[in-house]
Amino acid sequence: MSPQRPEVGEIFRRFRDRLAADGRDRPTASTELPAANGESTELPAANGAGTSSAVGHQRRTAEPGRRRGGGEELRVPEAEFTSYYGRPILKAPVWKWDIAAYLFTGGLAAGSSLLAAGGQLTGRPALRRAGRVTALAAVSASAVFLVKDLGRPARFHHMLRVAKLTSPMSVGTWILTAYGPAAGVAAIAEAAGVLPRHGLLGLAGRALPSVGHVAGLLAAGTAPALATYTGVLLADTAVPSWHEAYPELPVIFAGSALASGAGVGLLAAPPAQAGPARRMAVAGAALELYGAHRVETRLGLLSEPYRLGSPGRLLRAGRMLTAGGVAGALLGRRSRLVGALSGAALLAASVVTRFGIFYGGVASARDPRYTVVPQRERADARRTGMDLPSDRAAPPAM
Repeated sequence: MSPQRPEVGEIFRRFRDRLAADGRDRPTASTELPAANGESTELPAANGAGTSSAVGHQRRTAEPGRRRGGGEELRVPEAEFTSYYGRPILKAPVWKWDIAAYLFTGGLAAGSSLLAAGGQLTGRPALRRAGRVTALAAVSASAVFLVKDLGRPARFHHMLRVAKLTSPMSVGTWILTAYGPAAGVAAIAEAAGVLPRHGLLGLAGRALPSVGHVAGLLAAGTAPALATYTGVLLADTAVPSWHEAYPELPVIFAGSALASGAGVGLLAAPPAQAGPARRMAVAGAALELYGAHRVETRLGLLSEPYRLGSPGRLLRAGRMLTAGGVAGALLGRRSRLVGALSGAALLAASVVTRFGIFYGGVASARDPRYTVVPQRERADARRTGMDLPSDRAAPPAM
C-alpha cells in the first residue's frame, strides 16, 4: 500500500515557508529615498517579487495616466501617426518636376492666347505676335512634359479613344487636342508677311491672316479651360491638401495663367501697346493672391504644407514677385526697362506658384497626420450631428 501523498495546499505551504526562510538568511540591501519631511524612506531590496512590485508601483504612480481598478495609474502613450508596416497611408504622387513644369507651361499657353486675342481685337500687332508665338512654344513644351510623364506618345493617343466628362484627365486631353492645332495655326499665320506675294505661296500668304484671326479666337476661347482644368485634375486626387482646396486651385491657376500671359506682353511689346497686358496683370494678380490667401487660411491643418518648408518658401516668393510685377507694370508705364522687369517678375511668380502648389500637395500625402486628423474631425462632426449619444453612434464592440 503506497504512502498517502500530501495535498496540494500542504505542498504550497512548505514551498512558501522555505522561500521565507531563505529570504531571512540572506542579507538585504535597502534603498533610502528622502521624504518630504526630511526623513528617509526605505524601499525593499530588489531581490523578491514584492520588491519589484513596489518599485514598479512607484514608477507607475509617478507618471500621469488613467486609473485602473487596483488603484494604479498607467501612463497611456501619446498617439503617433505611423504607417502600416512601414508603408504610408496614402501613396504619394509619382509625378516629378516635369508635371509641375507642365502645369506652368499649360497656364502660360492659355494666358498668351488670351493676350494675343486682346492684341488682335484692339489692333496691337506686337501683343498679338508675342502672344501667338509664345502660346505655340508653351503648348509644345506642355506636350513634351506630358509625354515624358506618360512614357510613350501612344498613351496620349489612347486617351482620345474615349471621352469621359467625369474624368478631368479625359477632359484635359480633349482640351489640349482642341487648343493645340488652333494655337499652331494662329502662330503660323504670323509668317504671312515673309511669304512671296505671287504664286501658291503668295495665295497662302493672303489667306493666312484671316485663317489666323479665326484660329486665334478659337484658341482664346479654349484657353480658360486649359488654364483651369489642371487645378481640377489635382483636386480630383486623394492628396489631402489638393483635394480639400478644390474651390481655390482653379482660381489660383486661372490667375497665374493671366499673370504669365501679361508678363509675356510686358516683355515683348512697347509701352504704348502694353495696355491690355497691364490690365491682365492686375486681374491675374488679384485672382492668384486671393486664391493663395484662401488656401493658406481656410484649410486649417491642411494649409500647413503650403506654409512650411520648400512649398511655403516658393509660395511666399510667388506672392512677392506677383506684387512687385504688378506694381512695376502700373508705375512704370512709360519705361520699357521697368515693363520688361515687371514681366519677368510675373513669369517667375507663375513658375514658383505652380511648383509651390505641386510640392505642397506631395508633402501632405507623405505625412499620415494630414490624412488621419481630418478624417477623425469629419467622423466626430457626423457623430455630433446625430441625435444618438456618442457611445451609441459607434458600432458595438464584438
